[in-house]
Amino acid sequence: MTNPQIWIGFFTLVALEIVLGIDNIIFISILAGKLPPEQRDRARVLGLAAALISRLLLLLGLAWVVRLREPLFEIFGHGVSGRDLILILGGLFLLAKSVIEIGDSMELKDKEGKQRKVTSFTSVILQIMVLDIVFSLDSVITAVGMVEELGVMVAAVIVAVLVMLFASGPISRFVDRHPSIKMLALAFLVLIGVLLLAEGFGQHIDKGYIYFAMAFSVVVELLNIKMRSRHAKAESSID
Repeated sequence: MTNPQIWIGFFTLVALEIVLGIDNIIFISILAGKLPPEQRDRARVLGLAAALISRLLLLLGLAWVVRLREPLFEIFGHGVSGRDLILILGGLFLLAKSVIEIGDSMELKDKEGKQRKVTSFTSVILQIMVLDIVFSLDSVITAVGMVEELGVMVAAVIVAVLVMLFASGPISRFVDRHPSIKMLALAFLVLIGVLLLAEGFGQHIDKGYIYFAMAFSVVVELLNIKMRSRHAKAESSID
């Protein structure tokens, strides 16, 4: 507890876990937004609880995680490991789901303002759990590469998920209020899906570039939202 290196590693890992969890929060927020308002908070809590449990289980099975990096077979000279298969399947699932969500968002709504396609609570939770496994694997591999002490990794993961839990509510409500932000978030998930596929086929792409591009796009869209709000207030005052 008195070793400063332990604390530096802990806070650095917490920050990285939160950054790596952004795509998880966005995915959970978008899926929870398809549920009735009274079920959304419960879906977010259960989704992040599943993310925490999957991360902790993977941390406790570090030997199995390490073995996942061992090649199982080769394709065009690239050794495909168990981790690669999980990333490829997860990337395909995320790509398909994001494209479907983009299509649903562009569909017209009925007279009552409700989407025609109804999503069940169980379906949302199952989809969240599937992607939690992929995102958790990426998170745990990062933790193993940064910190050697298991206790530090477990504590950092717990703190990061708790921060994500408190942030998910405001993020979800903001995304629901602004369709343009939701479309940006879905585009972000498409990029993450492509990134997972590339990683699965042995092509490393630094996530920092994608996060920076999306952060820049979000800032620009926030300025547009602010500008539209001011114009609307100005027009209403004139009327």
